[in-house]
Amino acid sequence: MPHTRTSYARFYQYAWYYHMKHVAPQIAGTNDTLAVVGASLGEKKKQSAFRAAVQSVAIQTSRAGKTRTACWSASCDPCLQIADYCCWAIQRKWELADLRSYVLIQGKIKSEFNLFATGATNYY
Repeated sequence: MPHTRTSYARFYQYAWYYHMKHVAPQIAGTNDTLAVVGASLGEKKKQSAFRAAVQSVAIQTSRAGKTRTACWSASCDPCLQIADYCCWAIQRKWELADLRSYVLIQGKIKSEFNLFATGATNYY
C-alpha cells in the first residue's frame, strides 16, 4: 500500500494508529492520563516527526483526559526492549513463517492480526 509509505514517519504513524485504536480505549478512561512511550529512531529531525506521529495517534484514539507521549532510547528502557523483542518475534512469524521465538511469547499475547493480509493486490 504505497500511500502508507510516503515517509518513514507516515508509516510509523499508521502502525501506531492501528495498534492504539484497539489498545487505548481498553486501558485509559476519561479520568486517566495515558502515557505512551515509543522508541526513538534516527536523527533529531526524524525523532521529532516520529514523536509528533505518536502524539497525533494517541490523541485520536484515546478517551483519556490527558495524553503524554515520549520517545526514548530502547537501550535505556527495559519495557521498550521487551516490546521490541515481542514485535520482532511476531514479525518473524508473519513474514518468514519462523515460529521459534514466537512460541516463547505466544502465551503472553492477548491479540494480534496481520493488517496487510487481506486484498488481492501485492505491492511489493
